[in-house]
Amino acid sequence: MLPTPLTPQDAAAPPVVEVRPAAPGELEVVTDVLATAFAADPVMATFTGTGPERHRRTRGFFGAVLASGALRHGAVDVAVGPDGRVLGAAAWEAPGSAGHLPAQVAQLPTFWKALGWRGIRRALANQAVLARHRPVPEHWYLTAIGVGDGARGLGVGSTLLASRLRQVDAAGAAAYLEASTPRSRTLYESFGFRFLATVEALGTVTGPASMWRPARPLA
Repeated sequence: MLPTPLTPQDAAAPPVVEVRPAAPGELEVVTDVLATAFAADPVMATFTGTGPERHRRTRGFFGAVLASGALRHGAVDVAVGPDGRVLGAAAWEAPGSAGHLPAQVAQLPTFWKALGWRGIRRALANQAVLARHRPVPEHWYLTAIGVGDGARGLGVGSTLLASRLRQVDAAGAAAYLEASTPRSRTLYESFGFRFLATVEALGTVTGPASMWRPARPLA
């Protein structure tokens, strides 16, 4: 999957934002935040299509992706404002979790409900393209990151990234992601990610950038 195209304005720290693990009952709000954040993302459109049903399909798609991936084999972080509202979310798959086919099969009914059989075939083809670009060394993989309406430009995305990357660094681990836009690539570069290649064959005018952040030496 792809991180949402965060903007450079997200580099500014918000006044008060707490980053914590998503609670078991927060899957729906997390998927809604991510679906809203990806509403205009051209790469996501290659997975879920366009039209009036796009938000519903994207929510269902993220629900299945998280249930079969980051929730079972990684971490889902949420950024919460002073009022307790979830402002943003980030999903990460842990090192060594790339091949969780049994969990994906278990979510097949949810994938089908969200995308239909034709959409599932399209999503599988896209995932195969993305998988070919993932580095072989073990790493944390940013499945998706997004900020909800009304919270963009406040640094929520950067706060989510910084929080998880501190833990990644403490574990001496590497990280990987795909940046949807040139603007988001610039932001990710400010966090130490390096451009590897452009991911072609996804049906978009400009493919996303695969980006690698090597493990940091432990102090």
